[in-house]
Amino acid sequence: MLPRHIPEWLRHAPAPGVKGFAVLAGCEAAARGSLVSVLPLAVFQHLGDASRVSGVYFAVGVLSLLAGLSVPWLNRFIPRKWLYSGAAMLFLSGALLGAVAPSLIVVTLAMITVATVALFVCFNAYVLDYIQRVELGRCETLRMFYSAAGWTLGPVAGVYLMGWWRPAPFLISAMAVAGMLATFLYLRLGNGKLIQRARGPATNPLAFLGRFAAQPRLVAGWLFAVIRSCGWWVYVVYLPIFAVNAGLGQELGGTILSVSNALLFTTPVMLRWMQTRSVRVSVRTGFMGAALLALGAWALAGWPVAVVGLLAAGSFFLVWLDVCGGLPFLMAVRPSERTEMSAVYSSFRDVSGILTPGAAWLVLLVAPLSAIFALSGLSLLAAWTVAGKLHPRLGLRRIRVPVPEPAPDYGTLALPVKTGGDPA
Repeated sequence: MLPRHIPEWLRHAPAPGVKGFAVLAGCEAAARGSLVSVLPLAVFQHLGDASRVSGVYFAVGVLSLLAGLSVPWLNRFIPRKWLYSGAAMLFLSGALLGAVAPSLIVVTLAMITVATVALFVCFNAYVLDYIQRVELGRCETLRMFYSAAGWTLGPVAGVYLMGWWRPAPFLISAMAVAGMLATFLYLRLGNGKLIQRARGPATNPLAFLGRFAAQPRLVAGWLFAVIRSCGWWVYVVYLPIFAVNAGLGQELGGTILSVSNALLFTTPVMLRWMQTRSVRVSVRTGFMGAALLALGAWALAGWPVAVVGLLAAGSFFLVWLDVCGGLPFLMAVRPSERTEMSAVYSSFRDVSGILTPGAAWLVLLVAPLSAIFALSGLSLLAAWTVAGKLHPRLGLRRIRVPVPEPAPDYGTLALPVKTGGDPA
């Protein structure tokens, strides 16, 4: 037995809950938010051409996709807690490399991107282990709310700090990752709930893709995540480049991204609205709003200020989709496939990181930069169409109808029987 003087929090691991995962997400948001506007500008300054930037992001996206799909295979040999810790250390090393070696900014981008997808796979697997299905909406909302400060202050602060002292945003990101790792160790999430010793050879990372493809609800949920992420890629990477080319300054991209991310503080209000509607209505509302504003930005490409304003307004619906867009997938995952399907779901980030710069590279061969906004709007409109196939009551709480008690069967009652005398 443990001595009585040992604190209670050392005797028993804290029960992981919604708040603990929200704190983890908040630390990660601070780490990524500090660099989300810095990395595209740093790569653009190093390469000097938007097409070459697209090529770099395309290659990094392919690498990240392969890394994300390999996480379940690695989990057969490496416990999940060490995978999460190793990914955090990779992120920390990449941030420090970016601070001391500007010429290796592409390597920094690759390290941080691979680390991010590995963290995302492990994080989702932990959420599915410890958070009940009916609490997933609340977990997503609180995660967004705790991430709001990092995503709001990080982009604008990172750009301005980069102009003041280039290593500053990278060092801030490194400190945030260290805080995230410390929080993870305090929560002691371990290796998840459903951990068993492997009874056979390790599964090929691509072997579970067949089970994924055979479940249309999972495929649709994954497509929603991919298209939503493509919208963010256009907003984060190509809008700042558009602003620089239009003479609006390199600080504008980080500033409007911070303003847009401040909308994360409104996610509790969004959740209240969504709780009175189905997931289908919520998801379709987000895709339709983002699509119309992206197409409007393309139509007004000759007026740069209007483009920035319309895309900034469209970011409201992208945040909306961050709250509800992942629910169709998470609600359809089988408990026995949590780790594998978390890896599949995390691939949306990498697939969008491949599709967006790849499509942008092709578009830039024949059209101006503003045509990327039109392509983004059309893809969001296609997602709105697919979302119409969702079940109309998905996400609504089931109404319990009281079952009336059965009427007594008088025919089975033992009534006194008269044997003689008056029949009345």
